[in-house]
Amino acid sequence: MKYRRVLLKLSGESLMGEKQFGIDNDRLRVYALEVQKLVEMDVECAIVIGGGNIFRGVQAVEGGMERTQGDYMGMLATMINAMALQSALEHIGVDTRLQSAIEMKAIAEPVIRRRAMRHLEKGRVVIFGAGTGNPFFTTDSAASLRAIEIEADVILKGTRVDGIYTADPEKDPNATRFSKLSFDEVFKRGLRVMDMTAFTLCNENNLPIIVFDINEPGNLERIVRGEEIGTLVEV
Repeated sequence: MKYRRVLLKLSGESLMGEKQFGIDNDRLRVYALEVQKLVEMDVECAIVIGGGNIFRGVQAVEGGMERTQGDYMGMLATMINAMALQSALEHIGVDTRLQSAIEMKAIAEPVIRRRAMRHLEKGRVVIFGAGTGNPFFTTDSAASLRAIEIEADVILKGTRVDGIYTADPEKDPNATRFSKLSFDEVFKRGLRVMDMTAFTLCNENNLPIIVFDINEPGNLERIVRGEEIGTLVEV
């Protein structure tokens, strides 16, 4: 395997499937089955998931709510998604542990680096919820931070497109996909891979990012085996 320990970043919107909001159970099961393949290959897998399918702090600001309050509400949304994913994984026999950046004793462990790494070593999937536990930080930042903490080999950012393009491929039919980019090239071209805080964390800690189509069956397995899927960003 090219990668032995990975952090998978999923957006909350990816759980909607064809719905306008909420969670599509069929899509949830598909993602769980893809993660199960990694576990069966003895690849250690951690997951960070967003909450945009339920609530986003930005929505709160647009409605006149204080940003800090809205961000905490968004963190709770990520926990709903994390619990749903945990349930889907456990249902197919994948052992998991859910850790939360905000104390929630009844449903999750606190985020403890050494404990998370021990879970991974034992073959458990670790799901990190509640972002960083701080307002004004996205779940992309949480993914970068957790990946660095657990010494992951790579961040796998699952999206609905198959990589990074020169422009939005859903709007520009002439957009072309990059197979590989350096962090400097992404900066110079002004390409949006993650928010700047998350991206800078990866750059400074020499942590590669692969942006790929999460909805293409088998992509996760092919990536950890070393196939060139999606777009690789590295130093």
